[in-house]
Amino acid sequence: MLKVIAACGSGMGSSQIIKMKLEKVFKKLGIEATIFHTNIGDAKSQAANYDVVVCSESLVGTFANVGKKTKIIGLKNLLSEKEITEKVEAAQLK
Repeated sequence: MLKVIAACGSGMGSSQIIKMKLEKVFKKLGIEATIFHTNIGDAKSQAANYDVVVCSESLVGTFANVGKKTKIIGLKNLLSEKEITEKVEAAQLK
């Protein structure tokens, strides 16, 4: 089972939305995952403990030094299940 963290600036609204969208997309794709959401600072300090970090494209650079084990997925449109599906499939998470 994958450990996933959804991150946004404050850890409130946007990360919760990403989490809900990820749950829907993962279910559709048959990917088992535990998904957490938090702010960008906490996500950065914890990222190495997760398989995947999902955040806004503008925050991807925050995770530049996380390491190769953790995949970073940046989203342009946090509400787009189509974009999330495409990027999750491209990351080959299965």
